[in-house]
Amino acid sequence: MTPLTPPEPERGALNLAGRRLSFLDFGGPGRPLLALHGHFGEGCTFTRLAGELGDSWRVIALDQRGHGRSDRSADYSRSGYVEDAAAVLEHLGIRGAVVLGHSLGGVNAYQLAARRTGLVDALIVEDIGAEVDDDLSFALSWPHRASTRSGLLDGLGTSAAYLVDAVREYPDGWGLAFDPQDMNASQQLLNGDHWDDWLGADCPALLVRGSRSTVLHAEHARKMAARRARTSLVELPAGHTVHDTVPGEFAGAVRGFLDSL
Repeated sequence: MTPLTPPEPERGALNLAGRRLSFLDFGGPGRPLLALHGHFGEGCTFTRLAGELGDSWRVIALDQRGHGRSDRSADYSRSGYVEDAAAVLEHLGIRGAVVLGHSLGGVNAYQLAARRTGLVDALIVEDIGAEVDDDLSFALSWPHRASTRSGLLDGLGTSAAYLVDAVREYPDGWGLAFDPQDMNASQQLLNGDHWDDWLGADCPALLVRGSRSTVLHAEHARKMAARRARTSLVELPAGHTVHDTVPGEFAGAVRGFLDSL
């Protein structure tokens, strides 16, 4: 199927305790779907998905704290991320959204469903487990600034291909739309056992795993689906960033789940 061209999103924002939270609202008359990206990402990563879903769904894609156009925070705790997502929905007057999250955003999504009953009608979790143990300390070696865009990309090495959308020009040179120290701290606070939250809501859920993922292993994904009622598991031919590697297949799996609600 040829992907639909998404409408030009509106950039929205709210002030939360003196901190700016920015989001993209793709609009339309459809039901609301809040999309939460992973570490190093931002809301625009879901632009293709918004086009694929068309007018049936109103995609709202948050730049999570410390990412994209949202302000940095001194707090990258689990509760901080969850309250940000809840604040966006409440700011827009939305209850009963579908919440989709990749990696970091996936944990945020299922914790939101478990901790803020009534805000979430269904979950889509992309390639993250109920137990998380990862290390982003490699990002601490990335250059803070470079005099040229190409110089920054060279300094990022093999990671550059995954970070192109995060490159920005600042008054003092070229850099990234996040601070690697924040990402490292955020990951350390994401690590842990989150089974209680994964099992803490009974809304329908779709768990999407990349068949080549080294983040969500096949046995753990099967266990997540088996232990949680009303949960289906789909595996697609990708690594950790399923929505970016196989966007058409990912959109098809998401659309099939949404059509079942």
